[in-house]
Amino acid sequence: MTLFTILGRVRLLLRDGRRSNYQEMLNKLKIFVYPDVSMNNESSPFARIFLPHPDPLDPKIGNYYSEHAFKLALLQSSFVTELAEEAHFFFMPFSINAMRNHPLLRSESAISDFVANYVSRISTDFPFWNASGGADHIFVCCHSVGREATSKHFEVRNNAVQLTCSSSYFQRLYTAHKDIALPQIWPRQNDQVLIPPNMRTKLVFFAGRVQNSNIRQELLSLWGNDTSFSINSGHPSLPYEEGFRKSKYCLHVKGYEVNTARVVDAIHYGCVPVVISNYYELPFANILDWSKFSIIVNQQDVPLLKSILMSVSEEMYMNLYQNLCMVRKHFRWHVVMPESYDAFHMTLYQLWLKRGVHRVAT
Repeated sequence: MTLFTILGRVRLLLRDGRRSNYQEMLNKLKIFVYPDVSMNNESSPFARIFLPHPDPLDPKIGNYYSEHAFKLALLQSSFVTELAEEAHFFFMPFSINAMRNHPLLRSESAISDFVANYVSRISTDFPFWNASGGADHIFVCCHSVGREATSKHFEVRNNAVQLTCSSSYFQRLYTAHKDIALPQIWPRQNDQVLIPPNMRTKLVFFAGRVQNSNIRQELLSLWGNDTSFSINSGHPSLPYEEGFRKSKYCLHVKGYEVNTARVVDAIHYGCVPVVISNYYELPFANILDWSKFSIIVNQQDVPLLKSILMSVSEEMYMNLYQNLCMVRKHFRWHVVMPESYDAFHMTLYQLWLKRGVHRVAT
């Protein structure tokens, strides 16, 4: 049983030595966006795959919002360059989510064919892919089928950097040292006024389908009848948002997959995340010190969960809560006008730290 030691307040919770490097990124990072004929012709049958989403705050986008928000923010930013020779990275602007909903594609096989053909085309039409084997090329996906989208092209699968919400070490086609964990965020226009800690009446909140994993079933079996826990499968006793707003701790428990918006939902509503999911790479983990605003519990320690949480002193909890309030801005998208240190800039900063360090698979 391990509870990460909270070492006190830190500036913005950025890891040591990161600030000057972040400023260098703001001044120097350049990304070349591949042009596509579909981007200049809205009547093209594949236009919506490459064009920014016309309404990124559409609730129907759901937890695939980050995929669209990143592209829209990038295309409007000063990081984009038309001079490929000065680019640090090359962005392939296809949308996996748009492909999944496209009548001519949809299936995982058709999507992987489309991506393979697209990469083959840009490697023929432009010299940039072949110059690096794709190691300085990026694409973004939050849809679960994205993990199979690169399966039919060796170089894009092994060399290109995917910005993905499916960031698990055991996930097929995710490479931790190469790829980047993207926070999964719902479309939101307004910030929340947080309920203070002394008005959070529940110790623990979780809502999710328990049939998705053995660990969730164990959680329900052990703590489902504990009145200090609100663990729900099916119809929760608290509405979803209220559960986050009125609880001290909110659980992120591996289900069928590890990618979920619950971690960012907890941050959004001021509920300290408790992550119970082995081999999961947390978003911005190489930038932010998650031990200062969350609790990580090994899956085998679920029987000890209550004792772990009850051992957190009031002072330690307040440090976690106050630090959580500080990092909330890192988990927001501003698609109209990105703000420094928001989710867009934090994602770019992860890219900046990885520039020039990838080894090419041949």
